[in-house]
Parts: sequence; structure tokens; C-alpha cells
Amino acid sequence: MNILVLGNQGQVGWELARSLLPLGKVMALGRQGADLASPDALRQAVRASEPDLIVNAAAYTAVDKAETDEAAAMAINAIAPGILAEEARHGKALLIHYSTDYVFDGQSNQAYVETDPTNPQSAYGRSKLAGEKAVAGAGCDHLILRTSWVYGARGHNFMRTVLRLAQEREHLRIVADQTGAPTWSRWIADATAHVARQAMDKRAVQAFQSGTYHLACASATSWHGFASAIIEQHRLLYPAVELAVQAIDPIPTAEYPLPAKRPANSRLDCHKLAADYGIAAPDWQQALRLCMMDM
Repeated sequence: MNILVLGNQGQVGWELARSLLPLGKVMALGRQGADLASPDALRQAVRASEPDLIVNAAAYTAVDKAETDEAAAMAINAIAPGILAEEARHGKALLIHYSTDYVFDGQSNQAYVETDPTNPQSAYGRSKLAGEKAVAGAGCDHLILRTSWVYGARGHNFMRTVLRLAQEREHLRIVADQTGAPTWSRWIADATAHVARQAMDKRAVQAFQSGTYHLACASATSWHGFASAIIEQHRLLYPAVELAVQAIDPIPTAEYPLPAKRPANSRLDCHKLAADYGIAAPDWQQALRLCMMDM
């Protein structure tokens, strides 16, 4: 099986290049190999790889910058996925595409299920929802995997930022009124590989059912709770490494204003993925410890 991974320098894309190896020949491309902002170059890259499976982990993720550069976000998060979906249809490939909790407004008191109404509150969220619609509307076999609060041992993410600041400052002020499930990039990639294998098998023997699924770790916390757990785990795992931080103060979102509005509730209900593909989500604290053990 020929597998094309897009976004090989991102947190999830980097892990996918490893997790998908048991399934076939993996070609993992970054911006130089497949520029999502260039439709013609993107089409050429897809056709040259002749994929049976396309996994799109590339995205415009500068959430705040997107507020003043929505056209660029739309080009990468909406137009490019639509092109990938068209190429997947023409080449009879399966497309797996990642989306986000930002497609919801975050006002629900419950964990979001896949059929809940979308209502993005930011340019980034609008671009990701447009990408979902472009993929679903192209008519290819596809799976859209919405995830949340992604972090890992490499790249730019909340965990690495907290650890850097903890070495520099005695006090941290972290938002405590936004709730979600921190989700390890390696687990996303491993879960995707399991889903992909089953999906390809299903396509071989029956009419395939495309759809949208939620993919996130189990349980939930606030950004403040996540930061506190990061510091605690680091001190348990690496007691010889001294951190400057002495206190982590909880603050409301209003005291940390950003250009893009964040969902107050980012919890995603993942029962559909468990039922259809047998994916068991680890508790976010368990995944965090495993991630930090690998640093």
C-alpha cells in the first residue's frame, strides 16, 4: 500500500511517518514537497505518489494570526483539503483528514458528539470547518478526525512552552476556565494507524462508510490543571533538573486576552470511534506521563 502523509514536520505528521510504516510504503512530505498553498503543486505531489491512502496532517495552526490573515488560513485549511479530496476520488484513495474542537462554539455543558451543531468563533475555526465541508463534499472515501489540545515532545505546543517558562519564572499565570482533553500527538498517530488499517480492510470487502469522528484522550482538565500536571510529572521524572517555578496561579480567560476566541468547552465525546473502530482512549494524565518519559 502506498501512503502519502502531508505535514511531516508537524507534531502529528512527524509521528505518523513512524506509526504508518507497518501498513505500507510511506511518503511523508512537508511544504517543500507538497505546498498546500499551491493547488497545482499539491495536485502534482499527490499524483506522483500514486497513494492508496492520504493522511493530511498539514494545517495552518497560527490561531491568533488567522484573525488578520484568514485568506491564508482558508487556503491551507479549506481549499487544500478540498483538492486532496478531489485527488483521492480520482485515484480511488482513502483520505484521512484532521480537524479540531474549534469548529464548536464551546458553550455546551456536555462533551461534544459528532452530530452537534458547529459554530466556530474564530477565523481558524471557520477555516477548519470549511475544510471539513470541502472533504465531505468531494465524494471521496474519507474519515475526518477531530482532535483537541494537541501536544508532544517536539514542535511548538503548550507542554513545551510551560516547561520553558518553568525554567525562567517563579510564577506562572494559566487560564483555568477553559476545559478540554490534552491529547498526545503520538497517540493520535498510533490511533490513526489502527483506524486506517481497518478502514482499508472495510473498503476491500464492502461499501465504505465515510464519516467524522472525535479522537482525543479521555477525561478532561483546564489549561491550569494541564500546566500543573506537566510540572508535577517533570519533577517526578527528572528530579535532578531544577525548575524555577514556585506557583501556578489560576486566572480567567478575561485576564489573558488573545485575538482569537477560544472555546470554553473543548471536550469531545469519542464513543463513536470506540464503537466503530475499537479505539480505546488513554486518560490524558497517563498519556502525558508516557510522553514526558520519552523526552
